[in-house]
Amino acid sequence: MEVLAPKPMETLAAVLCFLVLLLVLTRRLLPRINRVLEQRVDAIEGRRERAETLLQEARETREALERQLAEARHEAARSRQRAQEEGAELMARLRAEGLRERQALLARADRELSAERVRAEAELRGDVVTLAVTLAGRLVGESVEDVARNEAVIERFLAELGPRPVGPARPD
Repeated sequence: MEVLAPKPMETLAAVLCFLVLLLVLTRRLLPRINRVLEQRVDAIEGRRERAETLLQEARETREALERQLAEARHEAARSRQRAQEEGAELMARLRAEGLRERQALLARADRELSAERVRAEAELRGDVVTLAVTLAGRLVGESVEDVARNEAVIERFLAELGPRPVGPARPD
């Protein structure tokens, strides 16, 4: 049993070494360890506080951007509405202008048609006179020489008929 029984000198040396080691640890090493731990805690807490600050700033920035985005959407909607109103107004103006141009074209076409009718009627009157004289000459069997007198008779006859309505002939 000698192996299990410690010798007093060895026990005293072990206790003294333990006390020296404990003294070195408590005087030198533990303050350094505590300082490092405190610095780490401060760093971690500081980072957490900075992270919370940054997170709050990010939230505020996000809210500001969302407000700006909402304002931009409202402005875009107003712009679209204005563009639609201006487009409708422009369409109405163009439609009215087109109707005015159409009326002007129709009026000009009517004037031109009337002028063309008058010119055609004048040509036909001259041709009718010539044909009437030729036909009269054939019916009579002789040449009708006095064309000027015949023209006066034909003109008087046409004048007695009166003006004829211009337009398409209706079958009666």
